[in-house]
Amino acid sequence: MTTIRIVTDSTADIPLSLRQELNIEMVPLKIHFGDEQFLDTVTLRSEEFYPKLISSPHFPRTSQPSPAEFLDLYQSLLEEPDTEIISIHLSSALSGTYQSALLASTMLEEHEGKVHVYDSRSASYGIGALVITAAKAAKAGKSAAEIIELVQKVRENFYIYFLVDTLEFLQKGGRIGKASALFGSLLNIKPILSIDREGEVAAIDKVRGQKKAIARILELLAADVPDRSIPRLHIAHANNLEGAELLREAIMQQFEVQQVDYITLGPVIGAHAGPGTIAAFVSTV
Repeated sequence: MTTIRIVTDSTADIPLSLRQELNIEMVPLKIHFGDEQFLDTVTLRSEEFYPKLISSPHFPRTSQPSPAEFLDLYQSLLEEPDTEIISIHLSSALSGTYQSALLASTMLEEHEGKVHVYDSRSASYGIGALVITAAKAAKAGKSAAEIIELVQKVRENFYIYFLVDTLEFLQKGGRIGKASALFGSLLNIKPILSIDREGEVAAIDKVRGQKKAIARILELLAADVPDRSIPRLHIAHANNLEGAELLREAIMQQFEVQQVDYITLGPVIGAHAGPGTIAAFVSTV
């Protein structure tokens, strides 16, 4: 019987305990403060990153894993007989991580067709939800084709809304995507962003004040989920638990939510979204 192993990268923001429980392998991106280099969520965790973001004189930069890093992991996993790999990664529109993984997969001539690299076209728990779906299906004995079909179904029924304090971090990090039209906003304007079907950051709206912005997210979700039923809700934040709790409470009041969890945005995602960001990740399947 073929064993399916699941690989992702650190921007999926899956807690270590859950990765261990589901036997998920993770390749970290890198984050740089001046000459200092850290491995995302490995040598620099969220609780250390956000204070450093405030205190450091250097704006953080991020970089993708090399193909060699993926190749080493793939080769290690494929040493076990009858093994295939599904490798799910940060949107190719936002990073070269997917391309590094894809290039590594082409170097495995003796294992041709054994590594399936999948572009999540998403970020943070938009990736994480796909990875967890894949890992649970692998444990249940599903084939690679069946798992990829399940992952595709989740991606097509998934909604993401980010409420950021400022677009400064996305702009400086070069990940502004289709949200550049929001520049020049007045004081206290809260940009509401999403990730579109092409995997790019997209502007949805701009609203004055957090309370009105959360109300607007509820309107958007009501259009996405007309039956008001949310099987799984993940609330994420970048050092803003208070704002995350307000968003969770607002959604819980207007929707039938079966399961809710909190996620802290990791250093790489936090470096681009910026401190204070809150986000809702909604799965309807």
